[in-house]
Amino acid sequence: MKRVSPLMIASLLVFTQACDRANPPTVSTSNALQPPCMVALAANPGTDTDIARLQRDLREKRAPGRAAEQLGYRFIAQARLTNDAGFYKVAEQTAACLDSIEPNGAAALLLRGHAFHQMHRFAEAEQIARQLVASREFVLDFGLLGDVLMEQGRVTEASVAYQKMIDLKPFYQSYTRAAHLRWLRGDVDGAIEMMHAAIRSASPRDRESVAWAYSRLAVYELQRGRLSEAARMTDRSLEYVSDYAAALLARGRIQLAQTQFTAAAATLEKAARLNPLPEYRWAFADALRALQRIDDAVAVERQLVDQGADDPRTFALYLSTRREDGSKALDLARRELEKRADIFTLDALAWALAAAGQLDDASALMDRALAEGTQDARLFLHAAVIAAATGRSADAARWHRAASKLRYMLLPSELGVLRGGVVTTPRI
Repeated sequence: MKRVSPLMIASLLVFTQACDRANPPTVSTSNALQPPCMVALAANPGTDTDIARLQRDLREKRAPGRAAEQLGYRFIAQARLTNDAGFYKVAEQTAACLDSIEPNGAAALLLRGHAFHQMHRFAEAEQIARQLVASREFVLDFGLLGDVLMEQGRVTEASVAYQKMIDLKPFYQSYTRAAHLRWLRGDVDGAIEMMHAAIRSASPRDRESVAWAYSRLAVYELQRGRLSEAARMTDRSLEYVSDYAAALLARGRIQLAQTQFTAAAATLEKAARLNPLPEYRWAFADALRALQRIDDAVAVERQLVDQGADDPRTFALYLSTRREDGSKALDLARRELEKRADIFTLDALAWALAAAGQLDDASALMDRALAEGTQDARLFLHAAVIAAATGRSADAARWHRAASKLRYMLLPSELGVLRGGVVTTPRI
């Protein structure tokens, strides 16, 4: 069977739905694979031999339920590895395929919930998670529930779900969530401890998961200012998955912190090519500007602006930091807050409001963003600027000191703000 890119899935769905309408079945045949299964079978596995094997099992109806379930999670993993969000839509269709094989089963619900989470359909994913935890006690159900609650800013509720995970089964999935929760609440040492526990418990076959954990450790170590250790963590990540975009981004940020701008530009160019989201292009453009390669930086920034909608929150932060198109930054951040209300979305909106001169609203939102005690240089920088603009000099000095202590986490354009300069760039 010819494979198609996930970007062609929408067309394939329209085609299969049209076929259903044109040729409605007169008899329900339980052995026939339904249209969503055809989507799962048509997706290009690339070099992933597990996907190819599972597609073959599904096509030949060898334990098709098991094959469809595992295939769905492989598509989610493939989306992370290739940075192709189309695979999340394929995973959603694979969940529908599984449901057609095992109607009303919990496995299909959980897979669909994970696909919705990745597509930022948090409210729908929460409904699924609550349905699952009400009917059984399965560790991954509580993981999904905690994840979507966290995205919606309901940290206390999420922590209860994560604790239930640990109680049921202390393993990679529960340790990584415990690490994030500890980091979010300002316990960086505890986060590092939990992430090491996650790595020790991970399956050696799941190389992407281990690579991700090491890339997060690199960021934690960068936050502590241990640049050599942070670099070593990126090396370990890339040993598990070569050309892993998250690890390359972390390495590039470490090189920026070391003022190794030529090396940083090369690393971040590769990272942005693998994952063209605004976070990657912003760091790459900053490295180019540090090298005075202004024309190259402007070209990258144009690409960032053209595709900024792929990550509205980071795009809003970028526009506000550069003092570019304040109305768009506000619109992006407000729309994002309708879907997710975590501290980083609150921060993005506060920063956009501050850039637009709406300081009272910005200050109130910034207080909410800081409430969990997260040790994050960007949060502290924004808090310092907003406090200074509202005449709270003591608070401004306190947050400025906190941001300075964690300055290694800031991009060069943000360091310009920290030093009291006004970041100006040619309007794109």
